[in-house]
Amino acid sequence: MVRLNEDKAIVEQVREGLKRTGGYCPCRLARTEENKCMCKEFRDQIADPNFEGYCHCMLYYKDNSDR
Repeated sequence: MVRLNEDKAIVEQVREGLKRTGGYCPCRLARTEENKCMCKEFRDQIADPNFEGYCHCMLYYKDNSDR
């Protein structure tokens, strides 16, 4: 299951960054399709059934506890 970070301040900060960048990860310098939120890096990570953790900017978290 993928969910938002439980820290509301982080979620608010990242969402503000996404607004400023037009939907690109605010933690990345390059404005490429790979860095459009939800970024390719995290999509690839969540495709791995063994991955558990945050995306690069910590907006999303993949939780495997429901397995």
